[in-house]
Amino acid sequence: MLEYRLSTIYAAHILSIIIREAMNLTPIEQRLQFGLEVSAQAETIVMKYFLNDSLHVMLKEDQSPVTVADRGAEEFLRGKISQEFPDDAIMGEEFGAQDGTSGYRWILDPIDGTKSFIHGVPLFGMLIGLQFEGEPAAGICRIPAMKEVVYAHRGGGAWWQRGDSEPVPAKVSQTTELSDSLFLFTAVEGWQEIDRYPLLGEFSEACRLSRSWGDCYGHILVATGRADLMVDPLLAEWDAAALIPIVEEAGGVFMDWTGQSTALGGNGISTTPALKDAVLEKVR
Repeated sequence: MLEYRLSTIYAAHILSIIIREAMNLTPIEQRLQFGLEVSAQAETIVMKYFLNDSLHVMLKEDQSPVTVADRGAEEFLRGKISQEFPDDAIMGEEFGAQDGTSGYRWILDPIDGTKSFIHGVPLFGMLIGLQFEGEPAAGICRIPAMKEVVYAHRGGGAWWQRGDSEPVPAKVSQTTELSDSLFLFTAVEGWQEIDRYPLLGEFSEACRLSRSWGDCYGHILVATGRADLMVDPLLAEWDAAALIPIVEEAGGVFMDWTGQSTALGGNGISTTPALKDAVLEKVR
């Protein structure tokens, strides 16, 4: 029975490879397509626990919350990626790094916005970033409770799909002045932690409207033209890796507070090209 199960798994693995090769996809496009498929499956793991009164919340060493949904979804994604692309490296928020030899590296955040998730607020997401030789290559952001996904790869544009509708191009807004912009942030505490709390007030005063629709959802609102500026004073690599290709392929700017396009800056900003200089003038 075990041999039958193993042969079935192997056959399914080989079939998926044949299908992707038959579609004439590049290696990056193959991985993006695969990422969309497995993240849709992982989404069902997450949603099983959303608004579930039996959800148990644990605290990590840094006192940030984690749940069985975070860990279960990441374990699922890591297992699928390792099976399909065994030579690729993987790094995830919950289970650390796994080396690879192919030059490809997957960066996973199974639930970005865990605090929203555990409070039954739908503004949380699932992030999958892909790098090749250390450079951002593709990104996927699912918003499971909103039935949205935004994804991109270098040179392929950014795409936004809602429910079962056909994907449409994701494009940032044409806003050119802070005074006309919708400014987003995640939480007051981050600005206090880096001792830049007054700057939050400055942005709120300079922009037309400010809202705390944060975490990855705020960046996705910028990438789809529904907001103009998202500023994060604290951002980990797994928070940022998927967002870089998405925002940039949508015609926007993703940068740290020094103006560099990087997932390693410890903070992050998504905005329109026209607002970039005015934003940097404030944060520097």
